[in-house]
This record gives sequence, structure tokens and C-alpha cells, in this order.
Amino acid sequence: MSLFAIMALALILARTVTELWLSRLNQCHVRTHRNEVPPVFRGVMDESTYRHSIDYTLARSRFGNIVNVFDALVLVAVLFSALLPWAFGKFSASFGISILAMAGFLFVTGIALSIPGLPFAWYAQFKIEERFGFNTTTTKMWIADRLKGLLIAALLGYPLLVLVLKLVEWTGDSWWLWAASVVVAFQLLVLLVAPAIIMPLFNKFTPLAEGAFRERLFALARRTGFPTRSIEVMDGSKRSRHSNAFFTGFGRFRKIVLFDTLIAQLTESEVESVLAHEIGHYKKRHIIKMLSLSMAGVFVAFAAIAWLARQQWFYRAFGFEHQTANVVPSILLFALLAETLGFWFSPLIHIWSRRFEYEADAFARVAMGEKQSLIQALRKLSEKNLSNLTPHPLYSSFYYSHPTLLEREHALQGGA
Repeated sequence: MSLFAIMALALILARTVTELWLSRLNQCHVRTHRNEVPPVFRGVMDESTYRHSIDYTLARSRFGNIVNVFDALVLVAVLFSALLPWAFGKFSASFGISILAMAGFLFVTGIALSIPGLPFAWYAQFKIEERFGFNTTTTKMWIADRLKGLLIAALLGYPLLVLVLKLVEWTGDSWWLWAASVVVAFQLLVLLVAPAIIMPLFNKFTPLAEGAFRERLFALARRTGFPTRSIEVMDGSKRSRHSNAFFTGFGRFRKIVLFDTLIAQLTESEVESVLAHEIGHYKKRHIIKMLSLSMAGVFVAFAAIAWLARQQWFYRAFGFEHQTANVVPSILLFALLAETLGFWFSPLIHIWSRRFEYEADAFARVAMGEKQSLIQALRKLSEKNLSNLTPHPLYSSFYYSHPTLLEREHALQGGA
């Protein structure tokens, strides 16, 4: 085993051990508060619901540990068993090394690697979520969702892979710059058309009924300078009792979306405050900033792939013969290793994300002219979703893109 292979294996194992340690740390921290609702949360959850939230947190954590270990074992087996070079050789011998064939290899391999995780996804939905009263989907719908996802991936993802590999052929050493530009443009196009074409394949969107409530939300949009033509209700309850609100799309495709569960769980003023928070993300340009970071990441990733494609040690570390004319193994290997690398940077990304949440909360407080509606909405959503109210700080730094309920309340109270 080469030095780089040893380093890659060590990094994967280090990530897995760190995940298990963080999970254990969080479980112990949560258990210390199990027997009594902390005084600061006594107005948020009653004792029965609070204990139920702890059980939910621990159940998900234990199951997450199993999934993380399994995923690590699969990744190690795939990377270091010579399975990928064998599959690449067999595929090339059967279908050749044309661009259409190589794009097919990447697509089929991606689908194959997603299959081992399906039983875990099913268990999470139909056992854990079911046990805690959140699941409302059926097996038929669950399967249909995945088949639709596969079809969309085939219709959109495969042609994109073909185009990327074509750019390798057409543009020489600068291919990665062109490929990154095309992928970014593709992502923006999907964001543009998803509200009108893709999302309706999975959910029904109904315009919010005429009346005082609808006018109240449109009045909020007008006074905050948020351009929208539509406020729609999504039938999220057909899959889960979890709730959310968001806006999506650009230009005339932009629309505000409220889960039907959100409307059922909150008062009108509380829904308005949640919407004000989402508008805050728009007005503070958080979406553009996050998109810019994502785009920069795409360019860095393709630059790394192009460089690694020229390194014999990289190919040979995972059993491939070095082929300067074929960038496909480099793309595949980088994709498999990227999540492990990204894990170590997640606290930095979450610091940025949490700052955005504080800013959006502050915007909502100003837009509403008061803070209590948002505080009550956050409390209700935490209670209805059985949120972990007492995560360990180190655990939350790795996994929480949003501040905790207590942190958000302190910020809102302190800004008054």
C-alpha cells in the first residue's frame, strides 16, 4: 500500500472515529438533562414531550453511528479492494472508452454505490420516524420518490457527465475551467426551473387561499421589498409531520413556499415571523453568498481533479493504471474522497451559516416590529419537531448549521 493510500485510509478512519466520539459526547451531554426539563426550557416543552425529544435524539444518534460505520466500511472496501479498477476494466472491455461509455460508467457506478444505503434510509423513515410519530409516507410513495430521483438523474446528470468529458477532449489542459463553468451554469439553471418543473413531481403546490392571512403575508413581502408573485402551500404532510418554510427560484419563477404542517402548527403572526426570517436571508444576500461559496468549491474541485489526473501516485494508490488520456478514474476517486475531506471543514462552514441565521432573525424582529412572534414560533417548532434542546457545543459545531434554540432566543432578547 502506497503512502498516499495509507494517508487516505487514516483520514477515513479518523473521520469515523471522530464521528463516533462526537456522537458519544452528545449522547452523554443529553442524558445529563434527561430527568428534568432545564429551567430555561420549561416554557418550551412539557416534561413528557421533553423526554420524548431526548429519546428521539438518542435513537437517531445510535442509528447514525451504525450508518457512519457501515458507510466507512463500504468506502474502504470500494477504494482499497481493487473493485473500482476491476469494474472500470470490465466496463471498458464491454463498452469501450468512448465518452458516452465513460459517462455511463460514472453514472452507473454512482447509482451502484447508492444502493447499500437504501435499507438504512428505509429503516430511518419507517422505523425511527414512524415510532416518534413523524412518518406519514407509504412504502409505495417512498419507492416512487427514489425512482423519480433516478429518472431525473438520468435525464439531467448523464448528459452533464457527457458534456464534461467532451470538454476534456475539446479544450485540452484548461478543460477543468470550462467544466467547472458548465457545472455552475447547470446548477443555476436547475435552481431556476426546479420550482416549475422538478419540485411538482414530488409535491403538490397550491396557492395560499384568498383572505386576510394571505394579504398579511403579501403585505410583509411588500414592506420588506421582497418581490414575489406567489405564496404557495406544499403538501409536506403526505410524507412527514416535520415543518418548514422557504423560498425558491429566481425572477418570475420565485415563490414563497409554506409547508401545510407549518400553517397547522403556528398562529398567523408566528407564520409571518418565520416568513420574515426567510425574507431576511434574501435581503441580507445570504443566498447569493452561499451560492458563491458553492461555485468557488466547484472550481476548486475541478482544479484538484485535473491536477490529480496527472499524478501516477494518485491512480496507483487505488489500483488504477495511470492513463493521462482518461480523467474518469480521477473524477470518481475525488468524488468518493470529497465528503471525508469536507467533514473537517464543516465547523468553519457552520460558523458562517449560523451567523446568517442570527442576521435573518434580527431582520425578522425589525420587520415584525417585535420579537415575541418569532420566539414563540421557534419554541413551537422545536417542540413539534422534538429538537435536541441541549446538544453538546462541540457536536453542534460539526453538525448544526443553525444556532440552538437557546442561542437564538438570547440573540433576539439581547437585540431588543
